[in-house]
Order: sequence, then structure tokens, then C-alpha cells
Amino acid sequence: MLSYLSGFQLITFMHPHLTNLLQCIDLEEKEQAQRYNLSENHTLKALKSEGLALHPLIITRKNFGYADYPEISFKLAFPPEANLFRDGAAIECFFPGEEPVKGVLLALDGKNGEFRLFAPDFPDWIEEDGVGIKLSPDTRTTSIMKKTLQELEQNKPLYRLFEQLHQPVNTIGQKINLTPARFNFHNERLNESQQQAVNAILQNDDLTVVHGPPGTGKTTTLVEAILQLVRQGEKVLVTAPSNTAVDNIAKGLLQQGIRLLRVGNTSKVDEAVFPHTPEGRLNNSKQLKEIKQLKIRAEEFRRMALKYKRSFGKAEREQRNLLFKEVRSIRAEIKQLQQYNEEKLLDEADVIAGTPIGLYDADITNRHFQTLVMDEAGQCIEPLAWCVFPFADKIVLAGDHWQLPPTVLSNEAALKGFNRSVLETAIYKTAAVYLLNIQYRMRAAIAGFSSQYFYEGKLFPAPHLQNSGTHITFIDTAGSGFQEKHGPDGVSLQNEGELQVVQKLLESEYTDHVHIAFISPYAGQVAAARELLPREIRISTIDSFQGQEKETVIVSLVRSNDEGVIGFLKDYRRMNVAITRAKENLIVIGDSATIGNDKFYNEFLSYVEANGQYRTVWEFELL
Repeated sequence: MLSYLSGFQLITFMHPHLTNLLQCIDLEEKEQAQRYNLSENHTLKALKSEGLALHPLIITRKNFGYADYPEISFKLAFPPEANLFRDGAAIECFFPGEEPVKGVLLALDGKNGEFRLFAPDFPDWIEEDGVGIKLSPDTRTTSIMKKTLQELEQNKPLYRLFEQLHQPVNTIGQKINLTPARFNFHNERLNESQQQAVNAILQNDDLTVVHGPPGTGKTTTLVEAILQLVRQGEKVLVTAPSNTAVDNIAKGLLQQGIRLLRVGNTSKVDEAVFPHTPEGRLNNSKQLKEIKQLKIRAEEFRRMALKYKRSFGKAEREQRNLLFKEVRSIRAEIKQLQQYNEEKLLDEADVIAGTPIGLYDADITNRHFQTLVMDEAGQCIEPLAWCVFPFADKIVLAGDHWQLPPTVLSNEAALKGFNRSVLETAIYKTAAVYLLNIQYRMRAAIAGFSSQYFYEGKLFPAPHLQNSGTHITFIDTAGSGFQEKHGPDGVSLQNEGELQVVQKLLESEYTDHVHIAFISPYAGQVAAARELLPREIRISTIDSFQGQEKETVIVSLVRSNDEGVIGFLKDYRRMNVAITRAKENLIVIGDSATIGNDKFYNEFLSYVEANGQYRTVWEFELL
């Protein structure tokens, strides 16, 4: 921030992109507040139809989790519209006529989920009929992002990096000269592009980008690089915008014997990672017995306090307040013991892993880290990245900007570039970009279109993945009358005809259901598929299936209309995710008359005709 005095007035100049990001955060906050608000004008029915509320909940379990926050497990009577209900999402638990309680979603899988409340105890009404949860503005995260951006210019080295990433000139085509690797690779099976990326990370003085398209072994590469950094005596931070992505890389590091501490939301971490969380490590510590005894005492006082019902006199109210005060005192003592334990664990760990907010909350500012590795950086909005960049001297961004971008609610903020990830920004403004160019997931025919369209033909299949038959198929519903329709909620799109085609395929051609996934860009189609298709099949939206794979993947595009409207199929990165999930067989079902007028989909259809199998719905005797 630049300042000078003009007369008696202090004039301040902030970097225009910092100003833009701060404006975008405000816009996103306003959009969240407006969209998540439950009022006479924005009813519960409307919130549910927009996928912003889950109601009614059937409470199946209550317990006090780590740090003694109330945690509630629930189930739903129906598959929800839940694309936005991601792990770690800010929520409010509500009941008509009562003050809502803020919390965080821990997990949601189909009809079952779990959330944590930021309260000393469970609300009296938590098991009443009519309890629900709705998304809530994540004001804490936005306040952290604002504070970070406002203070960025005070950190001179970091601000220079910010200016570099927002200079008007791209650095594409520039080269970084690396010296030959001066270490032995632990994983001797790394290919040349992976070895080069590891070597670049170890020689990194500032910022390195590892561009890892689907199936190219990005996690394997990062694990090797982090192992080498630790061997050189570095203390490393590992982060990613989702808990799932953090756990994925954490598992790879633990398999190599790295001393890792997983911080943040540990309630639903992978079972292989849980023993390496503060809670998991506490299970084997001398303090566990003491903490258990304190928890028993707290629970006894809590039960005594709950004996006083809602209607009671002044003396009873005072007694209840005293009992709850004692409960809070004991829980404060428990937290002090846990904090002491965590400080010790932070000192002992070679690698500390967590989401950006998880790391921010871990109180690591008084420790020195040489390198921060951010995986799935293509899904991280830029302000969130700057929240953790100050923690380390050097930064590694890994991911693929040709897959799905970060989720942004405000259209106005998106138009200002708020859904542009930190990876997408950095990859064009640094010369230290290393493409992993061998993919090990898909048959050549499946990967070929993405390689041509998104990766300039530079993505090659491993030798064992050369074609040995037909691996990619398009089933055309044009002229069949299988048109898109709104689902029961009047909002989500479905296509019953495409589901009939899927049922025929599963009955006659693809009978090994355990190795099949059905995915669609539309949550309405996914909800309908869960009611119709065999349970053994993995059924998911494309967005939720990013990062996963199956032997056979069936993609239902849904859109079929006379106007040729394709909606958010226009985000070709979503299609890139969809067509790069299959290992052996990719089947795409759609209406060529609707999608064929779009250049991208027209090229895709031509590619399938040349490299796979083009079929029509008339073969399936449904009409």
C-alpha cells in the first residue's frame, strides 16, 4: 500500500487486484447472506429446492467430540440436493421458533450425515420433529481472508510474489535452468517428468507449479518431493482446500514413514490418518486417563443441570447456571491439556497437514517452515491461499487448472475473477511450471480427446494403456423424444430416457456393477438414478466425483431441448473431469442435436466417431 500527504489529507493506494479481491469477498458475503437467509420471502421450501437446506433430519446419534463440541449424526428420508453441502461447510441447525445454532458439516454421504455445533451443549430441541440444517455464511473464513489481504503489503517478500502473479506479462515460454539432481530418488519408478518436478521443488527458491493432469501421478510426485525435503532437514507444511485431498496426500506420506501431524477437522479423516491427528495421538498418551476423568465429571454436572427443565424459578435457574459454569470450567481445563499435547506434537512433526483454515487455526505462526505444498490448488480461491502463504519461505502449487474451478456463489464476484484459482493465476506468471506428461489411469482412446483439447497434445498414455478394443462410446438420443424435465422440486433437471438407456446397458452389457460409476452434471439426475439403478454402482455428480476413478464410467449429460441450450455444460472443465474418470470404458449419453451446435461438443463427437463407437438410442428398443 502506497501513501503520501496531499495538503492535510493522507492519500492511500492499494494494489488494484488486492482491492478487487476484497470487493469480491464482500460480494460473496452478501450473496451468501441473501441466499442462505430463512425468511418470509425466502421460505424453507425455497431453500430446500435450491439445495441450501436439509430438512427434516432424523437424529440418530449425539456425542461430544474432540474439544467437547456437540456432534450430531443424522439421516434423511430422501436423497438430498446437496452439491453445496461439502465437508467443512458452515451450517446453522434450526427449529421453528428457536434461535439457530451455528456449526460445521463434518460429512454427508447420500442420506446420512454428521455435523458439529459451536455451542457448549446440545439444544433442548435437537431431537424434536422438524429440526433441519441450512448453509450459513462462513463469516469467520471471510474475515480471515480480508485480514490477510489487508496486511499483505506489510510482508515485503510475499508482496513481491503477489505483484509477480499479477504482472500484466505472462511468462509462458520462459525456461528455468535446473542443475542435475544431487540426491537419490526414493521411488525409482518415477518417470522423467516426475523426476524433473521433484528436482525443481528441491531447487525452488520462491514458487514452483506442478501441473498434474488426471492420472499423471501428482500425489506420488509430491510425496517423493516432500520425503526428499524432510531428508534435507526441512519442516514442511502440506495443505489442500478440502479435507479429502489433505488426507489423500497424508496417507502417501505416512506410508513412507514420515512423522506427520494432521490438524484441523479430524472427525471424519481417513482411518489410516486418524492415529496421526492430535485426537488420535492423545489416545496413546498419559494424559488420556486424566482427560477421561474430567469428561466424566463434566458429564455428571451437565446431567444435573439438565434436570432443571425450561419452566423453573429463580433459585433453580441460579443452580442450573452454576452447574453449567462448572461444566465450562472443566472443559476449559480439558482444552488446556489438549493444547499442551498439541504443542508437543507440532514440535515433533516433520510434516504438518491440514486445510488452509485448519493450518491457520493450529497456531503455527511461532514455528519456521521452509516449504508449503498446496495440492489441488486449482480448487483454491486466491485469498484463501494467501492465508497460508506467509507460513513458509517457499511455495509449491500442484493441481490442474483444466479441471473444476473453486465454487463461488456470487455471479458478480465470478465475473470479477473470484472463481479463478490461485493455480490458474500462478501458472501463467511463473516460469517454474512442470507438466507431468504420462498418465497411468486411462486407455489411450479415453485420454486422447482431453490431451488434444486441454493439454496441447502433450499428455501421453503409459505403454500398457494402448488401445485393445473399443474404450469410448457415445450413445445419441437425438430424435427420440427423451427430453430434459424438471424434477419433483421444480428446479433440478432430469432425463428419464437416458436413465432407461443406462438400465439396459447394466442389464445386458455391463453386468459387473461394483466396478461401474454413473455420473451426471445435474444433481436431479443423480437423485433419480439413486432410486432406479443398482446399489452396487457408484452414483455421483461430476463435481463430487472429481479425483476418483472407476473401470467403467457412464456419463449422462441430461440436456435435450429444441433450443440447443446446454446450461453449465458450457464449463468444459466439468466435461474434462467427467471423461477422465474411466480406466477401461467410457460411455457418454446425450442428445447430439442439443449439444452438437457447441464447438467443444462437436469436436468431442467427431473424436468418438474416429476413435471409438458411435451408437444411437434406437438400438436399445426403448421406443
